[in-house]
Amino acid sequence: MSIFTLMWKEIWHRKINFGLSLAAVTVAVAFVVAFLTTAEASKRETIRLMRDMGYNLRVIAKDTDMERFYANGYSDQTMPEEFAYRLAQQKGLLYAHLLATLHQSITWQGREIILTGIAPELSPPGQEKSPMIFTIEPGTVYVGYQLAQAFELSPGDTINLRGKTFTVRECLSEMGNEDDIRVLAALPDVQQLLGMEGKINEIQALNCYCLLPGKDPLEVLREQLAAVLPDAKVILKRSIADARTRQRELMENYFSLVIPVVIGVCAVWIGTMAFLNARERREEVGILRALGRGGNQIAALFLSKAVLIGLAGAVLGFLIGTAFALHSGPEIFKVTAKNVRPMLDLLTWSLIAAPVFAAVSSFIPAMLAATQDPAEALREE
Repeated sequence: MSIFTLMWKEIWHRKINFGLSLAAVTVAVAFVVAFLTTAEASKRETIRLMRDMGYNLRVIAKDTDMERFYANGYSDQTMPEEFAYRLAQQKGLLYAHLLATLHQSITWQGREIILTGIAPELSPPGQEKSPMIFTIEPGTVYVGYQLAQAFELSPGDTINLRGKTFTVRECLSEMGNEDDIRVLAALPDVQQLLGMEGKINEIQALNCYCLLPGKDPLEVLREQLAAVLPDAKVILKRSIADARTRQRELMENYFSLVIPVVIGVCAVWIGTMAFLNARERREEVGILRALGRGGNQIAALFLSKAVLIGLAGAVLGFLIGTAFALHSGPEIFKVTAKNVRPMLDLLTWSLIAAPVFAAVSSFIPAMLAATQDPAEALREE
């Protein structure tokens, strides 16, 4: 009788043991597949949510009076608009989402407001990303919450700023800060209104890499900026940068802990099933040894069963894990739901890893069964 025939008879005779072992492999594979299938969406969701906290870098003129800067909320010194384009042309920067802006307090309708001009967002070479902020069309404005409420403005209304008419594109939601008294317009329009053509007073940006082992990210950023724009300096919003760093670390540490624990539990589960199976079949194994079956054949019987369990568990686990990811992923990661899609490469890896995983988990019980003394087993019988 061949090893494969014995294996099938063994499976049929020990259906519960086989089913529990198969369930262990299936759970392990399904968990890993579901995690990796949603991992990209999870990563992008975290990045997007952290990104939505806002720009965490501010590039301003080097000779800015910092006391006035913090008091006013913007620099009273200007820079050439060309600085933003020069920065965007550099490779290897830790910056992304470059936004050239011009801010100025003006009096409008008897109120002091902040007029802000915004250029289309720029990206350094190789860092093209979707914009963090809307693009403002020339001749249109976005009005802060308090101003919209005070003057009962609605989208489509027109306002006059220093003799020029603008159409209200949108009234912004309440932010609870100075943005509620801000009017946003296209940068060329604001430059013309203020008589500051070609000038900006801030470049906002996002620090791309929050984790720089052994280095202060601000020092690295300042070194890079000094090489490109020696007449400017960079300020890092620590609270936002630190929050982004901690969130990324949390996600990475969480998954690096969970996966090994699940796989370890499933390995013990499979090993325990194999050990109990070998113990229950002690007398049968003794008879097989007495009939001339060698230790290698006995070990092959248990390991071939483990490999079969691994292959079946790989297919079932991939199907279950993928189905779970496709069903639950879009509900969990609403912003990046489109990134949740089947990963067929995981099936190939599952068909390789799961049988090895099952065989390794069953190795010790298989060796115990293969080396047992047939005389001792039959004496107990």
